[in-house]
Amino acid sequence: MANKSSKTKEISKLLELKDILSNKVNQNDVFNYSVPDLWNAWDYNGSEMVKTDWGELLVNPYNFYHEVINSYILPSKKADKDYTKSLSKINKNSKIDSEDYLGGDWIKQSIVYSIMIRTSTSWDHDRTGDLEIENLYSLKETGTFVKTIALLPLLKKMGIDTIYMLPISKFSLKDKKGELGSPYGVSNFFDLDPNLKDPITGDEFTVEDEFRAFVEACHMLDMRVMIDIIPRTNSVESDLIVDHPEWFYWIEKDSYNDYFPPMVPGVGSTVSPKKQYMPKVYQSEQVWDHISKFSFAPNIVDPNKWEDLVKDYLKKENASIIEMIEEAFGLTIAPAFSDHINDVQPPWTDVTFFRMYLDHPNETREYLKDKSVPPYILFDTIKSNLYKGDQPNNELWELLSDVIPYYQNKYGIDGARIDMGHALPSELLNMIIKKARDNDPDFCFIAEELEAENAETARNLGYNMIIGNGFTEEPRTYEHRLHAFMYDSRNLPCPVFACGETHDTPRLAAREGGRNLSKMLTIMNMFMPNGVPFINSGQEVYETQPMNTGLDSRPNEQYMLDQNDRYYGKLALFDKFAIHYLNHMRWDLADNLDKVSKIRSQHLDTFTNLENFVPIGFEHPGINAIGFGYVEALKKGQESDNVFLVIANTDPHNETHTNANLQELRKVSGNQAKQGRQLYSIHEGEREIFDFDHSWNLNLHLQPGEVRIIKL
Repeated sequence: MANKSSKTKEISKLLELKDILSNKVNQNDVFNYSVPDLWNAWDYNGSEMVKTDWGELLVNPYNFYHEVINSYILPSKKADKDYTKSLSKINKNSKIDSEDYLGGDWIKQSIVYSIMIRTSTSWDHDRTGDLEIENLYSLKETGTFVKTIALLPLLKKMGIDTIYMLPISKFSLKDKKGELGSPYGVSNFFDLDPNLKDPITGDEFTVEDEFRAFVEACHMLDMRVMIDIIPRTNSVESDLIVDHPEWFYWIEKDSYNDYFPPMVPGVGSTVSPKKQYMPKVYQSEQVWDHISKFSFAPNIVDPNKWEDLVKDYLKKENASIIEMIEEAFGLTIAPAFSDHINDVQPPWTDVTFFRMYLDHPNETREYLKDKSVPPYILFDTIKSNLYKGDQPNNELWELLSDVIPYYQNKYGIDGARIDMGHALPSELLNMIIKKARDNDPDFCFIAEELEAENAETARNLGYNMIIGNGFTEEPRTYEHRLHAFMYDSRNLPCPVFACGETHDTPRLAAREGGRNLSKMLTIMNMFMPNGVPFINSGQEVYETQPMNTGLDSRPNEQYMLDQNDRYYGKLALFDKFAIHYLNHMRWDLADNLDKVSKIRSQHLDTFTNLENFVPIGFEHPGINAIGFGYVEALKKGQESDNVFLVIANTDPHNETHTNANLQELRKVSGNQAKQGRQLYSIHEGEREIFDFDHSWNLNLHLQPGEVRIIKL
């Protein structure tokens, strides 16, 4: 596939979108188009708008989306700025040349919102009871880039300045999961998912134009855009198969129904594929039965037959290359599975692994009975950071390392998360990071690394931060795993996501403690030392249904909704799903984050500099409270003795009476004040604080899940 990394200077796609919508306003008398009132955090008040009692607005969609651009976003536009570039290039980040700054470290001061475009702006606009690809108004009800622009005011209200998008590339429906398929089954890195195209722009705009407009809108609002790339796997019906079938793993079609991860006796369950286990792996009868299912690629099996098949395929419209190969060769793509030995997960039927090396791994080649066996998927061959061959798949590596530069040049993105990047060959990972940073020195990379002990390795590889395991630790407040995670994070060599849920985990509001737990953690994450606040789409309205049941899930996780709910049992990663934006508590967290994020923003250097942090203790370790102290950081030559306390009751059900020990904080700061001001509380407004004991410690009475921010 040709590298599509060139970019020519273009006029603003956001302005073009505004004009397209403006021209259509009077041509389309659609006045019963429904949107949640949360999408109107910018106070649209069109003359046609009708407010319902249940939280929906009836609007003319053309005027509604036009006005969010015209009235809310464009007033932030500066005439001398080119918003098609990354925000760092637009603002010319001066920190890049400093000695301790790694390009992309702006993430340390960011608040990240994880969004799945298809889901986050899905809505039953014509109120027929279904999410239709084409509704009564010939408009789309699943999410689009155009509709997501209307969500930006709400995100700004919550303090969000970085949008991380789940995959937006074209994906295949071959062996799809659920109603719509997974966006992680990418079939073409360089094409956007055509399903994200919004018919509201007609034939005048492409989905690529709409994405450009979306990125521009974000940049005008000082919000960065990050994408998710998946270089380790690809769809089982990838567009690359036609030109490079040898980049994939193949099995006999007749063995497909018996294809599963082989069991290895005497190793244990869900074990990392360390080298000491490999002798036992290759002694397993199931392993050899598994290997026997594999074949060489069809172009190697019969080159002439393959050439004829490709010619025939290119002549047929909407033909399936896999179906043609299955019929002609009796071969099919081998599905991927976990690289952990004896993992109970079944095969991932919609995706397969790329062959990172064109030969067998050096470390396990000795175990092969026949060195000429076809390429095969096994715990070692797919863990290519540990098990390398002598023949790198250089052409594939070049293509994979060109993906990010393509999105940089064409769309002006600001960063990326590399899915399973830790399992890639280090040489390939270095190529990916280097090419992106050569293009934009301030480009940010997030490592899909869940283990804190690997943070240093991730940093040395060029990542700015890791995902970490907050989603498992934070909800476990009674075990004090929350405390360990939040307090110990300051010792990591790079930041970690301060989060209690992701798109792969249970929802916080569905955990023990419900909304109280969700609110408390979401607010405390804004101030976690060495943490990057992370909000998962739907978290802001206390969504209980997970997007996926991948990590830390309970047996009933998929069924958190009432059985009468239209989305009962649905998973947003695979099915039609709309977030419950009409929740009666829908504005609660957004309004609280509005207050909290402003405090954070006003003292950003204070709260994001680890040198200013002092942990706050209580009477004994068993107290259900957690506290952060921060000494105000000021520019050289300025003086201040301001100290900030961020304290929470970690019990979502019961009130807590406690005494916060401020001795160390007072010693570090020199602040001996016996008076403070409460800047924020979940349950009350601003007020003066005088509740100090004879040792100048702070007496506290905290309601269930209450968070307080106090300035001394």
